[in-house]
Amino acid sequence: MTRPALELAHIFRRHGPAYRQAQRLPLEQLRLMQAIETCRTAALGGHVEQCGHCQHIRISYNSCRNRHCPKCQTLACAQWLERRRAELLPVQYFHVVFTVPEQIAAIAFYNKPALYGILFQAASQTLLTIARDPQHLGAELGFFAILHSWGQNLQFHPHLHCVVPGGGLSADRERWIACRPGFFLPVRVLSRLFRRLFLEALQKAFEQGRLRFFSDLEKLRDPQAFAQHVAPARQAEWVVYAKPPFGGPQQVLDYLGRYTHRVAISNERLVSMQDGQVSFRWKDYRDRDRTKTMTLSAEEFIRRFLLHQLPPGFQRIRYYGWLANANRQDALALCRKLLLAPISGLLPAPSTDFRDIYEALTGQSLRRCPRCGIGTMFVIEILAPLRTHPPAVLDSS
Repeated sequence: MTRPALELAHIFRRHGPAYRQAQRLPLEQLRLMQAIETCRTAALGGHVEQCGHCQHIRISYNSCRNRHCPKCQTLACAQWLERRRAELLPVQYFHVVFTVPEQIAAIAFYNKPALYGILFQAASQTLLTIARDPQHLGAELGFFAILHSWGQNLQFHPHLHCVVPGGGLSADRERWIACRPGFFLPVRVLSRLFRRLFLEALQKAFEQGRLRFFSDLEKLRDPQAFAQHVAPARQAEWVVYAKPPFGGPQQVLDYLGRYTHRVAISNERLVSMQDGQVSFRWKDYRDRDRTKTMTLSAEEFIRRFLLHQLPPGFQRIRYYGWLANANRQDALALCRKLLLAPISGLLPAPSTDFRDIYEALTGQSLRRCPRCGIGTMFVIEILAPLRTHPPAVLDSS
């Protein structure tokens, strides 16, 4: 695959030192910047390979494996998709998105672990509760949710993408109950319950002292000021929407490949870096989804990208209902039985060698010589990380 002419790493290497000098950054952001800057460079070490047929030499440098690095997510995404392929059912699937109003997003900016957790909790409870209601579906759902914190312009915009099969198990687990073709659950009902559950959890977190307020939100430490800030959100209609259903399991996989392991911006969207400015493509959803070019100062671009670093150890993909890890395999087998669907084959035992994984998923061999196409590449030398550069902190999550 041809690399983009401009990469996020180029921007960080060129403008990162000045940004770090001008800003007082937390340790996690310093580690993130360092990981992206050193990814697949001699700083992290690597290995030298030689073809046994034509003696061609190839040098490969190690990846940082940081989950925010746009160069390190392709293989992880492919592995995750292969596991999901074995779990898809022959039913219609829906894409439901939960977003929060501006007042709540402002609080989330300073309280990411707490507010992200509340977002997952409120959205999952909303789907499970409304689906169990006999007036709507009357079934137990199984689904997963993916957290995104950015909009196309890289501004802070936390929201949750949920991929849900169009049906579920009956309470006695004797039947599969399907939703109406093309219709999942009423979004207004989902929106109202989501708003109530979220605000109840938010108020509880405030009363327990689990929220922090800084800068222009420092006044919200006062209970009355906090109540006044949240009041408009209690009256507003929260945006919950269900996109048109997927055409089939393959369309679900295509969608997941674009969304699951995405970082705030991909290298493919970067256009140029010159005169201290960075330009990138973005889709303006308010203007009929037109693709436009936005130009920011390098400092502002880096600031916006760093807004979306996940809290350490935070799980941005979570599973609920009968897709929860505790009973997923048994529940999936039951669903397939009730749907009269064939049992999915077991996946092969995972390999620890990235070359085996790559070949299994793509059908292309990294061991075959890229020059002669005949010989096999053998490792002839291990390259140690450069000691002149501080060791990078690897994040394999």
